[in-house]
Formats: sequence, structure tokens, C-alpha cells
Amino acid sequence: MRFRLAYVGIQVRDLPRSLAFYQDLFGMQLARRERVPETGGEWAELRSPGSRWILELNWYPEGSEFFCGPYRNGDELDHIAFECEDVQRAYRELLARGAAAGHAPFVEGGTLLAFVQDPDGIWIELTGPMEARSDP
Repeated sequence: MRFRLAYVGIQVRDLPRSLAFYQDLFGMQLARRERVPETGGEWAELRSPGSRWILELNWYPEGSEFFCGPYRNGDELDHIAFECEDVQRAYRELLARGAAAGHAPFVEGGTLLAFVQDPDGIWIELTGPMEARSDP
């Protein structure tokens, strides 16, 4: 039996706010958005241009059996990663555009990493080469 990752789903507290965050700051495109009549909730699928991976945002109203309270920070091992050509520039630009700081760029295992947080406090990893690639 072989398995292949299809998508990652996260629960958000404010779907329009989260859609704007991932579309405006990360350039993701809305692939699908639907209501869930049985729960009163709604979900949306986003995709980065040129990627087959999907980020599913799930929202449920307070009082729904699927609603969970505020995001609780753990050890930040739960996160979403985005590859980028220039981690330092991406980190600066995301902070300037409203992302919350997570961890400034640092080297780990020969790769440059940095972290920002989405509107719900979910950690987003930026990963890329040690040296920025020049634009063609």
C-alpha cells in the first residue's frame, strides 16, 4: 500500500481573515469554497501557483461540535512550510505586510529557515537556500 499526501487542513477562527492572509501574503489562489450545512461551518481550499498541494481552511461557528477554542501554542512543531527563493527578504516582506513575527532567519542543516505566524497564531516556516537566488 502506498500513500501520497493530498492536502493539509487547519481550523481557523475567521475564514475571510485567513483567506485574505494566505492569498495576499503568500499569493495562494482559492480553488474551492463551500458551506457545510450540517455543522453551520465553511471550508476553503487554497493552492500556490504551480503546486499540486492544497491548504484547506476549516471554520466552524462557536457552539458547533467541531469548534475548538483559541489556538494553543505548543512547542511550535505543528506548522506549515513554504519554500521561497530568499528567506530573509520574504521574512521582512511578510512582517511589513502584517504577519506576526515567529523567529528571525537562522541556519539549520545547511538550509535557511524563518518563521512567521498567521492570524490564528499558527506557525509558518519559510525555507530556502543559504544564499538568495537571483531573479532571471
